[in-house]
Amino acid sequence: MSVSLDPPMVLASVTTSSYLTEVLSRRDRWAATILSSRQRALAGRFAAEGRPGARILLAGEPHHRGEHSDALIPETGQSALECETRQKIEAGDHTLFIAEVLSTDYVSRDQKPLIRVNRRYLEDKSRG
Repeated sequence: MSVSLDPPMVLASVTTSSYLTEVLSRRDRWAATILSSRQRALAGRFAAEGRPGARILLAGEPHHRGEHSDALIPETGQSALECETRQKIEAGDHTLFIAEVLSTDYVSRDQKPLIRVNRRYLEDKSRG
């Protein structure tokens, strides 16, 4: 979610008990990828319980290390942002990470984003 344009800032809301919260709490710099509507399987890997490393989650997916975050970034999403956490807020059963966007790694305008609402993915009506 966009928080500010100047400086560019985003918000990530993560379940406090999740492994991702543990990782983001240890590293100030990280990357977020906006997956395309054709990447449900990859999203499912990251949503699975357990603590697999990013290399395992990205096995078979083209990826690279971010210049600013050193995070592994899939190359086939809609966009990828490298961020630095500026504030962390506990909010119920979630932790909010407010971060400044250090760079936009890439933007692919020819894809639709993968959107999840009420625990379900919205259908991509453009596929035939």
